[in-house]
Amino acid sequence: MSHKSGFVALIGRPNVGKSTLMNHVVGKKVAIMSDKPQTTRNRIRGIFTDERGQIVFLDTPGIHKPKSKLGEHLVQTARATLEEVDLILLLVDAEEGMGPGDRFIIEHLKQVETPVFLVVNKIDRVHPDALLPLIDSYRRLYSFKEVVPISALQGNNTGTLVDLIFRELPEGPAYYPADQVTDSPEHFIIGELIREKVLFLTREEIPHSVAVIVEEMVPREDGETVYIRATIYAERPSQKGILIGKRGAMLKEVGRLAREEIERLLGNKVFLDLWVKVKKDWRNEEAYLRRFGYGEVD
Repeated sequence: MSHKSGFVALIGRPNVGKSTLMNHVVGKKVAIMSDKPQTTRNRIRGIFTDERGQIVFLDTPGIHKPKSKLGEHLVQTARATLEEVDLILLLVDAEEGMGPGDRFIIEHLKQVETPVFLVVNKIDRVHPDALLPLIDSYRRLYSFKEVVPISALQGNNTGTLVDLIFRELPEGPAYYPADQVTDSPEHFIIGELIREKVLFLTREEIPHSVAVIVEEMVPREDGETVYIRATIYAERPSQKGILIGKRGAMLKEVGRLAREEIERLLGNKVFLDLWVKVKKDWRNEEAYLRRFGYGEVD
């Protein structure tokens, strides 16, 4: 039996379920999930391996019209990814239907030669009769190699999607060990888990002006506990106040939820030491974008 391997880009408007799909297929949370757009700020490699071969997923930031230097970096990252992979999955939202953002992305897809699957996500939220007209509207704009309706959240039809991906990939070696599910550093994943909890708890009060840096991560002398010090950066003093909360209640809850997931990730007890700082308009400062990991596309 031949061994297939290759790189697959997940692309689409913000909040269509790219991270949810990758996490489901890989079987472990390697990308944060949120109901807010632009959750994913870096290319995160999720790795799926079985007897057929290895699929390396690149979860790109959602392509959108940028309004800041950070936004420009996110779109540049997504576009660059399209040129480097063996296959592109364009995820669209069955519930929302086609929007200007989808047309914007499809125009970019016409400029690359990589094969593209249309993956219609969130089919559990629409009547089956609505799917065919929606799929036809996308087919009129682009000649997709395959069209696969799925529910990433419930796992519906994701097995079929993986089968079709393997059918498309070339023969090749495994790029990573069979038990590895991501190549993102632990520091990065931990920072993302903390940022996910901030987005979840603050809802509309804190937009995407938050970044998290893991400053220190060291094992304690007892051998069972890992000390992690992380800083949450906001753009305005009012946001800092919201993040800390009355008598520190919000920051404590962010820490509690994040610590639970980090402990599952590391398999150790965790002492999570969170701080909040303000850096005005950091999303438009190159030096801070690089420090926060959003520098030049690699």
